[in-house]
Amino acid sequence: MSEQLTRNAVIERFHSYGCPPERNRIGAEFERILLRKDGSPVGYHEEHGIRWILEQLVERFGWEPKFEGEFPIALYRDGASTTLEPGGQVELSGAPFATMGEVRDEASQSFSEIKAIIQGKNLALVALGLSPYVPMSEIPWVPKGRYKVMREYLPQYGDMAHVMMKGTSSFQANFDFENEADCGVKMRVLSGLGPVTTALFANSPIWAGKPSGYLSTRGLAWTRTDPARTGFPPALAGNWSHERWVDYLLNVPMMFIKIQGQWHNANGKTFGDWIENGIEGVYPTWSDWQLHETSVFPEVRVKSVIEVRGADAVPLPLALAGITMWTGFLYDAAALSEADALVAELGEATPERFLAACKDGLQAKVGGRLLSEWAQDLVDISARGLSRSRPKERGMLDPIEALVAHGQSPGAAVLRIWNECDGGAQRPCFLKRVLY
Repeated sequence: MSEQLTRNAVIERFHSYGCPPERNRIGAEFERILLRKDGSPVGYHEEHGIRWILEQLVERFGWEPKFEGEFPIALYRDGASTTLEPGGQVELSGAPFATMGEVRDEASQSFSEIKAIIQGKNLALVALGLSPYVPMSEIPWVPKGRYKVMREYLPQYGDMAHVMMKGTSSFQANFDFENEADCGVKMRVLSGLGPVTTALFANSPIWAGKPSGYLSTRGLAWTRTDPARTGFPPALAGNWSHERWVDYLLNVPMMFIKIQGQWHNANGKTFGDWIENGIEGVYPTWSDWQLHETSVFPEVRVKSVIEVRGADAVPLPLALAGITMWTGFLYDAAALSEADALVAELGEATPERFLAACKDGLQAKVGGRLLSEWAQDLVDISARGLSRSRPKERGMLDPIEALVAHGQSPGAAVLRIWNECDGGAQRPCFLKRVLY
C-alpha cells in the first residue's frame, strides 16, 4: 500500500535533498520545434510526423518507448528521456553529468540523431523560441491525457495559454544545492537574474507570420498563461525556506489528477486540500506529488534540484554557453557570492522588468542600466568562476561572451534574417537560416 502524504513529510523530503559540492551535477533539457520546410506544423499522426520520428529513434538508435494507450509518448536511454510537449515539440531531458563536456556530447548526439532521421524528408529543426508562421489553432495536439486537461484548464486563466503549450520552445538546466541555505542563495540569485536570462536568450520575435513587437514572445506568453503557477511567486523572494516553497506548491490549484491510470480535471482543488480531505476517498501518494510538481511553472523551480527555466530555444552552441554560464557562478563559491551581490544591486525581478526584457531584450533598461551591461557583469563573474573551478570548460563560454559584447539578443538577428527574406515571405530562405 502506498504511503499517505502529509505536509510535514513533504517538507522533510526537501530537507533530505542536497549533496556536497564534489558531487555537483549538471542536467540539461532542450526542446526542439519541428516544421515542414514551408513553415507548417508537423502533426503526431501524419506521414513522417512526430510518432514516426519517435519510432525511428527506437528502431535506429536504441531508445526504449513508453506508451499511453497505443501511442508512444516518451523514450528512455542511458538516464535520458525524449518526451513530447503539447504541440509536438520534442524535448531531450538529459542525464546528470559532472562536466559540461558530457552535457555537450549527449545533446550533440540527440540532435544528430533527429537530423539524421529527418534528412531528405521535407522537415526542418528550427532554433526558435516560438513556431513562427501559423496561428496556434493550426498546430495539432499530441495524444497525451494530461495535455487534454491542461488545454481546457489553462485558457480560463490566460489568453496565451495555448501559445505557450503548442508553440513555444526553450532550453533549461538543472543544478544541485548543498542544503537549505545554499538552495536559498541560489534561488535568490537565479530569480533576481530572471530578466537578464530572458534578455540573453530572447529568440522568438515572430508570431503568426509577422513580428510580434517582442524579442521573446515565448516569455510574453508565459506572463499570460496562469499567474497562480508562473512567473516569480513570493516563495522565491526574500528569506527562502523549503517550508515556504512547499506551502506555495500545496496552495497552487491543481489542473489534473491521475487515478487508476485515468486523467481527471481537479477542478481547482489544491494539493493541500487533497492531502487533508481526499478526493472521492482517494488520498495522494508520492507519485501524485511528483506529478503535481511538474504542473507548476515558475521561472525557477525546485524539486530535488534547482531548475532554471527562463530561456528561449537558441542554437545549440549558445544554449550550451548559457548552461556553462550558470554553472560558472552556481558551482564556485566566490562567483556565487559575486552574483548575489550583483542581484542585490540589480533589484527585484518585477513583472514590469520581465516584460521589458521580453520586449527589448538586452537593449531594455533596468535599474538605470541596459540589460546588456548587467549581462556583461554576470558573464565576467561566471568566467572567473570557471577559471578557478572548471578551467577546461572556460572556452564553452565563448558564444555568450560574443553575444553580450555585441549587446543584442539573438532575436535581433532573427528579425534581420526575416527582413532579408522579404518579411518572411520567402519561407525556405528564412527557415534555412534559423536551423539548429
